[in-house]
Amino acid sequence: MASRRWDLLSFIPLVAIVALVALVATLVWVVARSDEERARAKLATDALWVEQTLRFQLAVDEDMLVRLALDAASGTALEILQARARLHISANPETLAVQWFDQSGALVASVPEGMGPAARPLVATLLRSATSTARPVYGAPADGVAAMALRRSGGDGGVVVATISLPLMLDRHIPWWIAEQYAVRVFDSTTTHADRARRPVADAAPFHTISFDPPLAGTSLRITAYDRSAALGNAALLGAIVGLAAFAVLALLVLQRNAQHRRRAEARLRAEMAFRRSMEESLTVGLRAKDHAGRILYVNAAFCKLVGLEARDLIGQTPPMPYWSPDRIEDTLARQRQLSEGAKAPQSFETRFRRADGSEIDVQVYEAPLIDASGRHQGWLGSIIDITEAKAAARLARAQDESLARTARLVTLGEMASTLAHELNQPLGAIASYAAGGLNLIDAGQAQTPMLRTALEKLAVQARRAGLIIRRIQDFVKKREPRVVALDLSEVVGDAMGLMAAEAKELRADLVLDAPRAALPAVLADRILIEQVLVNLIRNGMEAMAEGPRSGNRLTIRLRPEDGMVRLDVADQGPGISDDLADRLYDPFTSTKSHGMGMGLNICRSIIELLHGSLSHQPNPGGGTIFVVRLPFVAQPSTAPLTESQPS
Repeated sequence: MASRRWDLLSFIPLVAIVALVALVATLVWVVARSDEERARAKLATDALWVEQTLRFQLAVDEDMLVRLALDAASGTALEILQARARLHISANPETLAVQWFDQSGALVASVPEGMGPAARPLVATLLRSATSTARPVYGAPADGVAAMALRRSGGDGGVVVATISLPLMLDRHIPWWIAEQYAVRVFDSTTTHADRARRPVADAAPFHTISFDPPLAGTSLRITAYDRSAALGNAALLGAIVGLAAFAVLALLVLQRNAQHRRRAEARLRAEMAFRRSMEESLTVGLRAKDHAGRILYVNAAFCKLVGLEARDLIGQTPPMPYWSPDRIEDTLARQRQLSEGAKAPQSFETRFRRADGSEIDVQVYEAPLIDASGRHQGWLGSIIDITEAKAAARLARAQDESLARTARLVTLGEMASTLAHELNQPLGAIASYAAGGLNLIDAGQAQTPMLRTALEKLAVQARRAGLIIRRIQDFVKKREPRVVALDLSEVVGDAMGLMAAEAKELRADLVLDAPRAALPAVLADRILIEQVLVNLIRNGMEAMAEGPRSGNRLTIRLRPEDGMVRLDVADQGPGISDDLADRLYDPFTSTKSHGMGMGLNICRSIIELLHGSLSHQPNPGGGTIFVVRLPFVAQPSTAPLTESQPS
């Protein structure tokens, strides 16, 4: 690493800082000395002023006590003396009480009344003295109270005592401008008798102490400034300046290093941004950011490739966008308004885009709120996936499912062949019998007899019956588009039971329909598909009862309304379904029969889910299994072919 070179310009800021610090330090020192002397003189002056003020007030109280003693000695009535004492107390509230004692020490009178004799030791001391005093004598302060007493001259030689509250005296006679600057305290060597302070005193704050003896023996008066001396503050200021100067010097030393770190950080940031940009451009999912008005703020390469347009042609565009399908512009504008006015919640929908070459694609769009670093909702970030091939595959799978369902119906028809042959044999045999009887009547010359008409009518009934059976079989197996119509499920169940009636006799099963007397609401479904599901479920139930142990011969088809849907139960009384088979019962190639292909229930579930219903099963409490089909109500009868849904 090359040695660092320093030139003259590098030292100029350092020299300037050192010179500034030296100049400020000198100025602060001079100002501090001057301020310290002024503060000390002011503190002493204010302390003397406070002392004189307090002494003056005590002198006022002493004069009052002297006047009361002289008046008492001159024979003034006690009531007048008490009135004068009350007047003094009202003007000087720091005087708590004035009391008169006789020469035996007994309390004669007190103002205010009810005050206890608080100064008995002082009274006793004066009474033991042989002479009277010209000025009051003070007792030792206690609990913030000081007593002054004067022994009267004259025949009775009693004592007049005034009780003074030192805290009240400080509060009343120390002016506000002194209290705003100093804390005042009266104390002796062990106790603080009174103090006045508006806020706590700073550590090492300057103070001035004056002896307050006399009048109060052993006491002192101290006033303390709330804040430290100006010298201490100036020293702190000087220290702060020196610290700032040291910091500035250190900042100069590390400035270049910080600049280097910043350049390296900027290089890393550029690399990180380039990496993230590369990731965004490598995505196969199209990204598009837009503001609340729908204006495009950002698109990635995958989105541009998806719609066949360049980013410069898209950024800044406002609705309608050039890639919107013309037949869906109104729907897309309505969705844009819903995004700007609705809740800030992620949304997903399918729509169709038109590429720049005119071809159209189906896309799945996921819109998520676009939140900036301050937490404000700035717009929406859309992730767009091309699902054209997926939808084509879904259509192919649906066609395969329909083909498989038709194959299953053919298989079912094959399984029903012998039963259907027997079913058709009955009306065909009856037709042959009635036709032979009619011919016999004609040969016998009885063409006009009523019996011939009756035979022909019965022959027509049986022919219609055979035709109905054949037509039902044709509808059941022919290939056609599913048609969803409003159906009465009771009629469909009746037709399915009619189809399975012959097989039920062969398998010794009783088919029972349990439906409410009132008409059930119509359901939206395809008649043939529902009939296929019912035939499959009925056959499964009858074969289960025939092959395994059963608790009865009854197979019940039950219809009930339930929570906006029609519930159809097919309940058998067979052996039931084992637990290990229950979870995969609807999977392809899963069967409980030795000869079954295992596709019937899978096809049934696919059909029911296609019709927006559900197929499930549960144990029959009496033994066997209940298959439960649920199909939603339809509000009004309508017919429409079941086509591929196109979400907006």
